[in-house]
Amino acid sequence: MSNPSLWDAITSALLRRIIRAEQARALYRRWCLTYGARHETPAGPVSTVPCPHTVLDLPQQAYDALGARLHRKALHAAAAAYLRHGKEWTRLDPDDLVKALQEVSGIGPWTAATAAADFTGDYAVYPHNDLAVRTWARNAAPAFTWPEDERGFAAAWNRWASDRPQLHALTTFTLAWGIHARTEHDKDDRS
Repeated sequence: MSNPSLWDAITSALLRRIIRAEQARALYRRWCLTYGARHETPAGPVSTVPCPHTVLDLPQQAYDALGARLHRKALHAAAAAYLRHGKEWTRLDPDDLVKALQEVSGIGPWTAATAAADFTGDYAVYPHNDLAVRTWARNAAPAFTWPEDERGFAAAWNRWASDRPQLHALTTFTLAWGIHARTEHDKDDRS
């Protein structure tokens, strides 16, 4: 499924960079709860990502209080760029969206590809050397000898998928499996 909000996809990708997945999820929740719009639903209250105008108005202290200091400059640049180009960006194909997002200060190749995959639902553009892909692939096939380095892993990943739809499927299925998989390692963590 694709994320219907490009702004949310950009924001979540920015908040995920540099830090571990668990930390990123917690930061994203705090970010939405603290500064996003709150909506009442039959399942209880839900908060959405703060809009670009809100992000531009937040002082440095707001980022410090949430533990998001290192994300401030990139979020500000992304919010300003989204207000200028957001409508245009939503009409781009996944590859062109990745390129357009990389023109924003603070959005590098990984962040751009992650946001574009999330928004378009095309995981052929997802960064195939990503730690999540490598981790879940290794957990799914632990007996296989995987390339050790990121570049070698991405090259092998792209070779195994003979075309774009297969690359999308391989990546999507691996990430989805990883979200739900329980391995021997998980059993050790629960004790």
